Amino acid sequence: MDKITNSLGIIPARFASTRFPGKPLVDIGGKTMVQRVYEQACQSVLGQVVVATDDQRIFDHVASFGGQVVMTSDQHPSGTDRCAEVAALPQYADFQFVVNVQGDEPFLSPAQINLVLEVLASDENCPIATLAKQIAPDSKLDLLNPNMVKVVFDKQHRALYFSRWPLPFHRNIPREEWPANGIFYKHIGLYAFRKNVLLDVAQLPPSRLELAESLEQLRWLENGYPIGVALTETESISIDSPTDLELAVRQWAVGSQGADL
Repeated sequence: MDKITNSLGIIPARFASTRFPGKPLVDIGGKTMVQRVYEQACQSVLGQVVVATDDQRIFDHVASFGGQVVMTSDQHPSGTDRCAEVAALPQYADFQFVVNVQGDEPFLSPAQINLVLEVLASDENCPIATLAKQIAPDSKLDLLNPNMVKVVFDKQHRALYFSRWPLPFHRNIPREEWPANGIFYKHIGLYAFRKNVLLDVAQLPPSRLELAESLEQLRWLENGYPIGVALTETESISIDSPTDLELAVRQWAVGSQGADL
């Protein structure tokens, strides 16, 4: 697939993570996590990929393996704000699409980046796009896990709501039977924006729904920005803790997905 030359992939990477300090620089099979994410993103249709960091150690490391990197403010409350700072720089003025590539997902598939970009490229009325994956019917723990965000969407695959609670609520079915008697979707936090929209939403104050669920995408919905949702079959593994890292290292060592990295 040809590169979409007017698309920019930005990988937010900060050192001072509350739950896992320094995680962009942890080793996974001989390469750091940020390098693995960068290399995966470069295999997609993105026209250009850059790491956005606020830490000199990450900056120097990305430069050492030949990656593009930009130093940003250390005051950003979210990766979206960090992406917006980079997207607004003069050297990126010609880019129309911006993808926020999660810096803690080393097994991110390039095809997932292509998919989320395709939503924007194929629908000029869609300002933001993201991904979802159906939760397996036997995944009760996933469904009830508040750290696994769920999403519901309409027939045009526009997001209706995101929540840490299982959606929809099945009123007449016991909760333990929900997974086997309903269709639920896990949200995968990969976002593609039209650049002007990214710059706009980064200026919005936190919203009521966002504060209730601690989900910034609810701010965009609450302010009237539609979010297109594309479905993927590829599982996403986010590293938020040392325990997650142990699982990721094991997957890299024995899994076919890790072998391709």
